[in-house]
Amino acid sequence: METNVKALDKPDIYAACLGLIDLTTLNSTDTPSKVASMIEKVNQFTSLYPKYLPVAAVCVYPNFAALVKNSLNDPGVKIAVVAGVFPSSQSFIEIKVAECKMAVEQGAGEVDIVLALNHFLEGKYEAASDEIRQIKKAIGKAHLKVILETGALTPEQIAKASDLAIEAGADFIKTSTGKLEPAATPEAAYIMCKSIKKYFLKTGKRVGFKAAGGIVTPEDALVYYSIVTEVLDQEWLNPELFRLGASRLANNLLSKLEGKTINFF
Repeated sequence: METNVKALDKPDIYAACLGLIDLTTLNSTDTPSKVASMIEKVNQFTSLYPKYLPVAAVCVYPNFAALVKNSLNDPGVKIAVVAGVFPSSQSFIEIKVAECKMAVEQGAGEVDIVLALNHFLEGKYEAASDEIRQIKKAIGKAHLKVILETGALTPEQIAKASDLAIEAGADFIKTSTGKLEPAATPEAAYIMCKSIKKYFLKTGKRVGFKAAGGIVTPEDALVYYSIVTEVLDQEWLNPELFRLGASRLANNLLSKLEGKTINFF
């Protein structure tokens, strides 16, 4: 894998990674003005950096979905939210479903939820699957990303959770919330991509992969780009099937590409 990463050390790959980012702000201190400032920078990006693709999506808490919808001008950038009582997923299923549905009604096109680990870790796999199915039904055509929180799982559990989420209707499976250590790891990503590949070979349906949590440097991004390239194929190397959840990565990729420190986002 190290050799593959070195082979990807090219400007066009760094630029591709920039276009795979879910630009994220998920802090308790987020305010409408802070989120609006981030969106304004996304709006300005293409005119200031026309040779690069914009980020794939912006990802915020669900109460900011309407704000983003009303202020985002780039039609190529998706609106994503974390919902379903992120990051713990510890609440009544009715609350989780309602929150996800409300976020979509207010403008979200993508919803990131956390696998119900309270069920999964007890071996109540059908209950965990049922929550995913209920939320998927409630959000209609919006894309559902299911966060496995792989740092809390063994390799065997990561494989089981990946299969479970995919079979329950996840459009993407995602490594981590970024609120628990360890967050994304290459080992977890490899296992998850293997599950995605297995499902594709069985059904012909492509499920997306999102690495999130602790992905900061351009070199970090290359590791996950390499894994997707190795385990899956070229069809996954686009924002429809591959995302990098990050808050600092965009600036670091821009700095790498431009050869100077850039703190745009």
